[in-house]
Amino acid sequence: MTAIVRVDDEIIGVEEFIRVLKLTGQFEGLIEQIVRDKLTVHAARKQRIAVTPEEVQERADQFRRVQGLHRAAEMNHYLDVLNVSLDEFETFITESLYQEKMMAEVTSERAVDDYFKLHSPKFDSIEISHIVVDAEGKAKELISYLRDDPDSFAEMAREHSVADTREQGGAIGKVLRGSLRSDIEAKVFNAAAGDLLGPFPSADRAVFEIFMVSAKHPAVLDAEVAAEVRRLLREDWLMARAQEHVIEAR
Repeated sequence: MTAIVRVDDEIIGVEEFIRVLKLTGQFEGLIEQIVRDKLTVHAARKQRIAVTPEEVQERADQFRRVQGLHRAAEMNHYLDVLNVSLDEFETFITESLYQEKMMAEVTSERAVDDYFKLHSPKFDSIEISHIVVDAEGKAKELISYLRDDPDSFAEMAREHSVADTREQGGAIGKVLRGSLRSDIEAKVFNAAAGDLLGPFPSADRAVFEIFMVSAKHPAVLDAEVAAEVRRLLREDWLMARAQEHVIEAR
């Protein structure tokens, strides 16, 4: 058994370590991240992205500074404690650089701009508020009342809603497409500012939800949207790379 740590006379080995990761739900996420990293490195090498010795040395020096390892002896001791060789450390640094450079290409400003132009409706946003109650009849009564007095929405939310947002007058704030249940989203995004919608029952009909659209915002490529576009570009790219390789869980 390969030991990882000892507690008094008890040795904790690799098998127990992996078993704990699996039982705590951390194993799959860790494996997924490792696979994603390896796919990115393979793609970077395939595209002949260059990582120079100077870049590796600069990143290794940065790593040491962050860890407070200012002398070679301190670095060697640090790696010895981790049971990591200098060659393994260099591979780790090199692959990290490959990943960064590959992702920089995948999520370049031009790629972000092109994706946004092609998918801009996806990034339309709306500002909404809601009221959640536990009876359909009550929801319908509230809608009838609110149609006569829409300005009382926040007051009615504070008084009647069972949602966590009641203290904020039911305000959810700005949401993008994909943030709501699909049947609700279709109606909410097609509504005009000031419209009331609902009641929408939950799957078990335990609660009923009323929405009010406060404002609509056509898509703009601001910092928040650009960050989401980069995330989508990464996910789409990684999914495509995964189709090019044989990946098996062992």
